[in-house]
Amino acid sequence: MVPPRRNICAIITLFFVAPLVAEYLLGDLPLKMLGALIVLAPAYGGAAVLIRETARRTGRGWPTMLMLGTAFALIGEGLVSQSLFNPDYMNKHWHLLAPAYIPALGIGGWWTLFMFNLHTFWSMGVSIALVEALFPAEAETPWLGRVGDSVVALVYVIGSAANFAIGFKQNQFVASHAQLLSAAVLSVLLIVCAFLIPARGSRMAGGRVPSPWITGAVAFVLGTGAMHTQPKWGWAAVGAMLAIDAFFLALVAWVSQQAGWSALHTLSLAAGGALVYGIRAYTAKPLVGGLLWMRISTTVFLAAAVWLIGLCARRIIRYARLQKNDGLPVDLS
Repeated sequence: MVPPRRNICAIITLFFVAPLVAEYLLGDLPLKMLGALIVLAPAYGGAAVLIRETARRTGRGWPTMLMLGTAFALIGEGLVSQSLFNPDYMNKHWHLLAPAYIPALGIGGWWTLFMFNLHTFWSMGVSIALVEALFPAEAETPWLGRVGDSVVALVYVIGSAANFAIGFKQNQFVASHAQLLSAAVLSVLLIVCAFLIPARGSRMAGGRVPSPWITGAVAFVLGTGAMHTQPKWGWAAVGAMLAIDAFFLALVAWVSQQAGWSALHTLSLAAGGALVYGIRAYTAKPLVGGLLWMRISTTVFLAAAVWLIGLCARRIIRYARLQKNDGLPVDLS
């Protein structure tokens, strides 16, 4: 167990960065609806804090956090919003379940995998990586004690309940008992599997690592590919997303074990993902409000993301210099 280094500022930052990435940078909500953070932050931010804290407290890293992010996706979309099972989610007549529909489960293969990608890699992964980069000295240690974790867990439950109530008021949809039970059991199994992943071992000696610019560019290209798989392709879209996910995870798993991997590389992956969201938002149709207001909002949030990425990079570089001046090994992964 890793002892915590109290950092309430980092906790608060992650609490709000997660929903801002998940809903606003993506282009789902405009700037004028920042008030929605009152229900979005407890759900997204609470989950991001819990995922990061439990992984770091037990000495685990990104494999555990990504697995927990997948569990969050299933809880959020299968039990809270229930969009995985709703044939007319948000009453928009989008037919989200039609592409690659699986009758026995009552889900759409494309929509389910798409939601897992959004929440695992972006809502949780990008948000946690960005905020950890802001605080490089404490990036691998817990920021809260157990009492704090319990408070955040309660906030997350309350936020999830509020989001369920809002969603139910919109269309009064409730999935079948079998679907809800299956989602709940699978969520628990994902959480258990996350903690069966061994704690991180030492890195391999030697080995060449591309520059952070290259790893960031690869993350951007792969993220763009995943985000633009077309539902009309049906099972071909599912296969394309799975191929992109497998390639990305295998590549990162290999290259991050090399001795030259650094905190700037981890940041580059988050930066590539954040830019994918911000740029994609320019092509998305607004869910609420007019097109002009949404484009203004997108510009503001993308500019904020670029500024945050730059600030993260400067902090990592500054911390690395301090370590070097103190004669300490520079390992910011």
